[in-house]
Amino acid sequence: MRILISADMEGATGVTGTDDVVAGREAWQRFRELFTGDVNACVAGLAAGGASATLVNEAHSIQRHLLLERLDGRARMLTGRHKPLSMMEGIDSGVDGVVFLGYHTGAGVEGVLSHTYMESGLLGVWLDGAHASEGRLNAALAAEHGVPVLLVTGDDLTCSDARDYAPDSAVVAVKECVSRYAAICSPPEHTATEIRTAAERSMRLAGRGTPEASPHRVELEFTGTHLAAAAELVPTVKRLGTRTVGFEATDMTTTMKTFKVITTVASRAAQEVYG
Repeated sequence: MRILISADMEGATGVTGTDDVVAGREAWQRFRELFTGDVNACVAGLAAGGASATLVNEAHSIQRHLLLERLDGRARMLTGRHKPLSMMEGIDSGVDGVVFLGYHTGAGVEGVLSHTYMESGLLGVWLDGAHASEGRLNAALAAEHGVPVLLVTGDDLTCSDARDYAPDSAVVAVKECVSRYAAICSPPEHTATEIRTAAERSMRLAGRGTPEASPHRVELEFTGTHLAAAAELVPTVKRLGTRTVGFEATDMTTTMKTFKVITTVASRAAQEVYG
């Protein structure tokens, strides 16, 4: 059994603030260690559950945060930017399951460092009418390839979100949300045990199913009219209101590529002070 880990950082053990996840900040160096520890605990659990190979796809921001020299030797790591499928690169390589590690809730809702791809500027994203976190979007892409979501880790609200879009998956809450920038955190020795145990148990769900390719509709609400105007320049995207845009695509792979283009264009339209 071959497993993919999509490893984000906002939902890692102990992470609660911007400095924890932005490359080059002093706190970031500390939390790289904790992030890598969460990944290693997951790799160990997957191996104990029968995984023969694990690929870890760095999925956070510049996607160069995990410490390769500390990575469990049973895994390989896909690191660096400009991957065609971004957070889900590798989902189309014949894997038998995917883990969403260190995930978070979506834009416009409660949760530690909640957002959907854009750290700021988005008030909400909807996939086929359902409020969409990165987890929901990525789970739909996994389903298109017949790959089950085995495990989701993050704060308690992320786990609640996962129970809606991947009800059979295991979940591990490594912290309890107090606000967007505060949480009650468990120490790494505790979260490592919980992640390892859940990962081993989750391997019972592994195994490729029937691909579920279908058309999808996405709507996005931005914080400013200029961001919606920039997004509207992307082919197939239509303006729905002063701050909202929407588009349709024939399958989830095209949906996610289009969504990524929209968020990239909108991010470049944002100004430092006024957004």
